[in-house]
Amino acid sequence: MLPRCFYPAVVFVKSEWDVVVAGGGPAGLFFAIKAAEGGLDVLVLDKKQEIGSPVRCAEGLGVDGVNMLLNAGLPDSDGWKGWPVKGAYLYAPNGRSVRIPGNGYVVERPIMEREMAKAATRKGARVLAAHDVCDVIKEGGRVAGVRARFLGEEREFRAPLVIAADGFESLLARKAGLNTFQPAYHVDSGFEYLMSGLDVDADAIHLFFGRDVAPRGYVWIFPKGDDTANVGIGIDARLDATAKQYLDRWIEKHGKDYGLSSASVLEVRGGGIPVGGFLKKMTADGLIVVGDAAHQVHPLHGGGMFLAMEAAEIAADVALKAFERGDFTDSTLSEYNDRWWKLRGRSLETALKLRYAFERLDDEDFNYLVDVLGSEDVLAMAEGDAGAVRSIALRVLKDRPRLAWKFREFIGDVVMGSGG
Repeated sequence: MLPRCFYPAVVFVKSEWDVVVAGGGPAGLFFAIKAAEGGLDVLVLDKKQEIGSPVRCAEGLGVDGVNMLLNAGLPDSDGWKGWPVKGAYLYAPNGRSVRIPGNGYVVERPIMEREMAKAATRKGARVLAAHDVCDVIKEGGRVAGVRARFLGEEREFRAPLVIAADGFESLLARKAGLNTFQPAYHVDSGFEYLMSGLDVDADAIHLFFGRDVAPRGYVWIFPKGDDTANVGIGIDARLDATAKQYLDRWIEKHGKDYGLSSASVLEVRGGGIPVGGFLKKMTADGLIVVGDAAHQVHPLHGGGMFLAMEAAEIAADVALKAFERGDFTDSTLSEYNDRWWKLRGRSLETALKLRYAFERLDDEDFNYLVDVLGSEDVLAMAEGDAGAVRSIALRVLKDRPRLAWKFREFIGDVVMGSGG
């Protein structure tokens, strides 16, 4: 570790800010970009030694997310945009597949997040790595700043507004008194290899389903080049067997089909994934919670980068209004709650009901659905489009009534017309 004298710019950073952001991931950094763009004095503190590392996701991001970043000031560079893909293949246990059209990228997340940090800095924000936010400062019952540890030293940073973007086990939200309890059934366990030497169609991502393959989840191959890919899995975290054990078993059985059996492993990654339990209340006096810290992750596929940035943009707009009024009370900041739930929360709750139903499907059911569902059907379900899902469900249940009990909550809420 370098002696403290090697960090003069960090040691002498000021302690008073307009906004302090805990967490330098997509949510925290995108908030910083938009808030600094609006004229706020923003400090981002991240506990990692290096912004963007380690990677704990498959790195998939749709065109809408990439465009958000380009519009926010990131350079139009393949360095962070990574590898372009055109849709996805969904594989049933029997090997049959359906192709979902679309355009996106398997980004280089470490580079992407560093470019986000640079963009925030260009707009006037300050980003500091190796600062582990460990507590909130409260004054008169409201959040008024944070305490962070840097190289063994505890430091205080004060601000009328704090953004909790510190991950799905958010310390700050709990310290501020918000209920962030996440039941075990709303957490998945993820494990991933970065592998090279594959033989796979690199124009699309590949998702493999089945009760024996990945209970409640799927195995994925996200290409990062002609012969390199993120190969991973997400499963119910309550299972006795680990995500690594399930993934290794799948590679042993099917790896030869994609060149995995002889591929090199360049990196190993793992971690927890929130897949439900969305926070009803994401604000308190002086505090807004965004991203994984607010459980803003899609319950069907576990993706969260776009949702995090979308929420951060709303939070930044609400923050700018709060500074115009000089009012950082919960009643003012709660506009963020209302806007996020209207824009995204309801559709994610529909997707969560679908997740409950899919958990009950056996391999025969998966095989049937891949045969009868079209690409537009799958897209509608992923987007949580209640009207489209209602139509799909009625069609499927008419043809296969025995699925009714597996979709029982969903039928009562959406199929009967009250879930829109």
